[in-house]
Amino acid sequence: MLWSRLSEQRQGELSVLSLTFIDAWFPILALGLVALFGALTTYALATGLASLFFIVILAYQRRLSGLLDRDARRNLLMSALGITTLFVLVFLGLQYTTAGNMAVILFLQVLFSYLYFNVLGREPMSLWHSFGALLMTVGALMVLFPEEFSLNVGDVLILAAAAIAPFANRYQQRARKQVDAVTLLAFRNLFALPFLWLLALSFEGVPSLAMLQQAWLPLLLVDLLIMGFSKLLWIEAIHRISITKTSALAALSPLFTLLLAYWLLNETPSLQQMLGVVPILLGGLLITRRLPVMSH
Repeated sequence: MLWSRLSEQRQGELSVLSLTFIDAWFPILALGLVALFGALTTYALATGLASLFFIVILAYQRRLSGLLDRDARRNLLMSALGITTLFVLVFLGLQYTTAGNMAVILFLQVLFSYLYFNVLGREPMSLWHSFGALLMTVGALMVLFPEEFSLNVGDVLILAAAAIAPFANRYQQRARKQVDAVTLLAFRNLFALPFLWLLALSFEGVPSLAMLQQAWLPLLLVDLLIMGFSKLLWIEAIHRISITKTSALAALSPLFTLLLAYWLLNETPSLQQMLGVVPILLGGLLITRRLPVMSH
């Protein structure tokens, strides 16, 4: 099989490039669902369907016992907590910001990965890496403050999600060394489900049958493609290459989202926001380049 002949590095890179095209649709589809159901209910519905999808796979393969793996328990719990918090922030943020802004700001997880693991951690850094981080910071400010120095609450929530992402991915990376990707995703969805439904029912109520009939197709696409297949690709990617590089290779996703948002939602970003995307993407590429190391 051609896939098995590829190096681990190449498999990881191809996994990221594949999920990039899928994830570009996430803000577009989720925005309509959030407007219809509410943020928490949308996430709860998608998580419930995804849980069923992964449980069926594990049951068919007779691997349900992997959910109780004692050695992986801590990493599974921490990754589930981090990812659940991240997506709650993202879905809540979508109520107050645009699909394009969400895609660009969430990409800043590359910058946070670099700050956590290189600047504050022990991983090597170079002058060019630092310049890349500076570019991303400048671009982020241009996107977050397009006209005046005031933060949109939705942008703040998604920025917080981007800040959490490196920690959540680090625990996912560790858990993947102990269990397979399907087990990891099934565990984190089952962990999140009761909390999400409790919050959703408390704040947003029970969705009607008419609402479910109206939105079944985008909900199914979000579940199977984005919460399902795309997340499998992501976990396999960070299992094979670094978190920072994985995040940076997904740089095309925000660009595709901006184009889709303009085409389908008539979202027209300001000139300053469009210009801000350039240093963010360029900085992400610089951060992940293999360059001469300077002393830390």
